Amino acid sequence: MEIAKLGEFGLIDHLTKDIKNKNKSTVKGVGDDCAVLHYPDTETLVTTDMLMEGVHFDLTYVDMKHLGYKSAMVNISDIFAMGGTPRQMIVSIALSKRFIVEDLEEFYDGLRMACDKWGVDIVGGDTTSSLTGLAISITCIGEAKTEDIIYRNGAKDTDLICVSGDLGAAYMGLQLLEREKSVYYSQVKEIQKKLKEAKNPQQTEALRKQLDEAWQPDFAGKEYLIQRQIQPEARGDILIKLREAGIRPTAMMDISDGLSSELHHICTQSGTGCRIFEKFLPIDYQTAVMAEELNMNVTTCALNGGEDYELLFTCPIGDNEVLQNMEGIKVIGHITRKEYGMQLVSRDGNEFELLSQGWNPLAK
Repeated sequence: MEIAKLGEFGLIDHLTKDIKNKNKSTVKGVGDDCAVLHYPDTETLVTTDMLMEGVHFDLTYVDMKHLGYKSAMVNISDIFAMGGTPRQMIVSIALSKRFIVEDLEEFYDGLRMACDKWGVDIVGGDTTSSLTGLAISITCIGEAKTEDIIYRNGAKDTDLICVSGDLGAAYMGLQLLEREKSVYYSQVKEIQKKLKEAKNPQQTEALRKQLDEAWQPDFAGKEYLIQRQIQPEARGDILIKLREAGIRPTAMMDISDGLSSELHHICTQSGTGCRIFEKFLPIDYQTAVMAEELNMNVTTCALNGGEDYELLFTCPIGDNEVLQNMEGIKVIGHITRKEYGMQLVSRDGNEFELLSQGWNPLAK
């Protein structure tokens, strides 16, 4: 169905008619000029992300359902990174005429799947046209008690530096998808060249069949890398584990642009240095294998790859024993005084300056 047949408000109604509010703080959701929210005894957390086609995602290998899921999760992750609980979400989309209603249904299926997982209400948004591809803007609203909010600037000398999960897999998944895309288009280009040179209908028909059956990638044994790239998970489970263990991080953020960049943010805002150890960086086996296959340094991928959406946090050294025994959490170093700088200790014991080399969306 063409989107124009529904119109803007018809499309919004079509996509949101079955949404049921789950949070008491949602007084009024979709259907009026504004959403109405009520937070009497807590602080309100607000975060927003914009995702642009060709910059943040490629529809060659990301379907609309996974795109909706990821768009929601990256915002939910920001609320968890502040120690909060996500409650509401506002979704705005700009799209071109190449999209149909069914595409938006798929997008909302993924969006709602992510929101349902963490009990988030979709309470509004906007749709408009675009001449330059798909653009997605999502705002997530959450709540937290004043004493539970965790900022980036609270790290102190001797604090432990911890990460959840593993690092670098999402970046390896991206490299794998980009490689297979390149191979696919190279094959298509070659077949199209032969089509132009075809001398009879039989040749043309055979080549068109080849084009229809163009080479398909084999991701066997690399499924985890693909999943980490197209279906990231916000780590609210880690936040719950820390609370149950009675541990309150002194600083925290999620790893979206890469561990090195996020550590620089924490140290700069806290007025400290840091020392992390290469041998303690959590790296999945598939990540290591893929890095070797692509002739890339796996440590560099883990430090700078980004899009892991794991939690990076610091804790008092007195929590060391508990943290060391917590599944899904790895202590990778400690905070130092500012004058000691930010250092990476290699496997052979040498120290190197930890440079902020994570993804920069505004770089040339």
